[in-house]
Amino acid sequence: MKSELGFSDSVYGFGASIFFLTYIIFEIPGAIVVERWSARKWIARIMVSWGVITIVTAFIRTAHQFYAMRLLLGAAEASFYPGVIVYLTH
Repeated sequence: MKSELGFSDSVYGFGASIFFLTYIIFEIPGAIVVERWSARKWIARIMVSWGVITIVTAFIRTAHQFYAMRLLLGAAEASFYPGVIVYLTH
């Protein structure tokens, strides 16, 4: 991806760090939603949004688009692990 889009190591590294930033921010609120709503529905929402964002990532051309997709991807899959844990404990 770096060579095809001409991204430097700093652009790619910043994109990776943005992913973890939103992942950490949305993990606990997502776990609360899973507990209150429905683990099966929430995990289905995560899988659909994760897939859509991954498909859209194939069409990015600029660093800003890359950053936006990494932000969205981190937010979309943040509560997957807590959701699976809640689902398995119920």
